[in-house]
This record gives sequence, structure tokens and C-alpha cells, in this order.
Amino acid sequence: EDPSLERHFKGHRDAITSVDFSLNKKQLASGSMDSCLMIWSMRPQMRAYRFVGHKDAVMCVQFSPSGHLVASGSRDKTVRLWVPNVKGESTVFKAHTATVRSVHFSSDGQSLVTASDDKTVKVWTVHRQKFLFSLSQHINWVRCARFQEACSTCVTTLVMQNVEDGMRQPNPAVYLGFVNHVDFHPSGTCIAAAGTDNTGKVWGVRMNRLLQHYRG
Repeated sequence: EDPSLERHFKGHRDAITSVDFSLNKKQLASGSMDSCLMIWSMRPQMRAYRFVGHKDAVMCVQFSPSGHLVASGSRDKTVRLWVPNVKGESTVFKAHTATVRSVHFSSDGQSLVTASDDKTVKVWTVHRQKFLFSLSQHINWVRCARFQEACSTCVTTLVMQNVEDGMRQPNPAVYLGFVNHVDFHPSGTCIAAAGTDNTGKVWGVRMNRLLQHYRG
């Protein structure tokens, strides 16, 4: 059947840049150019929470696997960890020197990887809320970074790096344009990427070769 509209959430004052469901599907987080992060309840009649703290547009949001935290990255060069309740308390992470484009929790919720226009990827501990190290192999903006489920490797647009020692692994391929988004298959054996050349591509990680090529 064709898709049908289930819910309509209205509250942001400018363009919405990112959305993410909590793992239990009871809440939805959204970031916007209005510098706010909002948490919406999937239960009817429940009010939304508006969180204010970023000084510029919120570019990315993600719930932690437990749902007890929400990470956000902003054009104000900071990352924030929010507690998604009525108080909306947050902790600020400062290490990037340009817009933060991507935030992503490891599968165990213990680490956070962030990507920025400053050409770096940074890894943080969530429990101690400390900066660990930078991965700096890119020569242009990093638009997306994702952990592998096993959390020993992350893929960025488009460089694979070991998060334990920061070593760069062979580039899966060359794009004719920018790569906007990347993600691992849940098995960790392949990577999907979408680029400005109007294509989606899937690579095998072990063989370092193109598996599928979708033209838009």
C-alpha cells in the first residue's frame, strides 16, 4: 500500500535539518536551523520539549542506544549531550573549530563520534564526557561518520579508520563529487554511501571493492 501520514509535528521556527527515533520508538528528536532541539512524544496529547542551548543551527541529532541521552551537533562548533526530560539539562563538548555535521553513538553507548567542517573526526567517551582523540585524514569537510557495530572501526565520508589507534585503512573508492552520507550494514561487512554524483554505492569492506551501484 502507499504510505499514509500518521502524525504531524509542528513547533520549529525554521528548516528542520535532522530527525532520529529513540530505540523504543516512544520519542522523536529533531534539530533545526532555529538553533533548537525538540523531543516529541509518540503518545497522543503529550507535549513536546524544546531545548535551547546551541548558539546557531542544529545540524544533527541522535538518541543514545539506551534512550537516556540525545547528542546534537551545531554550526556553533559544539556538541551537546542532552537528558531528554522536562529539565533538558545538557553538557557541552568543545573541540571542533567549525560546524559539526554528524554525531553517532557506538552500539554500546559508551563512545560518540563527531564529524566537522574542520576536516576532522573526533571520538569522545560518553560516561566520563571526555575528548579522546582526533582522526584527521580528510582534506575537506567531513559530512558523516558512523561506527561499525563492533565499535573497532568507523567510516567517514569516505575514509575508513581504526578508532583504537587512528590508523587509516584503504579508501573504498573514489567519488565524482561529495559523499553526503555513509553507513555500515548491520553485519559490518559492507558500507553504503550516497553522493552528489546522484548515485548510491555499496562496497565490501574485506575485499575493498564496489558491490552495487545505484544511479539516481
